[in-house]
Amino acid sequence: MTGDGYAGDVTSVEAMEILRNDMDAVLLDVRTDAEWTFVGRPDLSSLGREPVLISWQTFPGMAPNGGFVDAVRRSVLNKDVPVLILCRSGQRSKSAAIALTEAGYGDCRNISDGFEGPKDADGHRNTVSGWRASGLPWQQG
Repeated sequence: MTGDGYAGDVTSVEAMEILRNDMDAVLLDVRTDAEWTFVGRPDLSSLGREPVLISWQTFPGMAPNGGFVDAVRRSVLNKDVPVLILCRSGQRSKSAAIALTEAGYGDCRNISDGFEGPKDADGHRNTVSGWRASGLPWQQG
């Protein structure tokens, strides 16, 4: 565990490599329903599985999801598998990684560049890094 209270950061490309090589690893997308629908979500069909979709915050007010940890416990039964946590840009996922580590999950990793990556010099996402900009599989709708 890092000094930040979770197993550490990985990039989206590193996360996909972990998912390809470890069939027990879980991709947990903690964005909102609106983001999954309108922005897109990772497509793991080539690996024969789906990401786990559980919001860290609720849309539209972005209030904390008080049932987050319990929902993860129902979906990710083995607390010892790698849990790779994704949000838009790596902030909500870091908070979720800390919370899940505190709840007993042993290998929570924050996908630091997120699904859309940081903003570029013009203030736009999806150009510098992140799941989409890295050319990893995703779907919309």
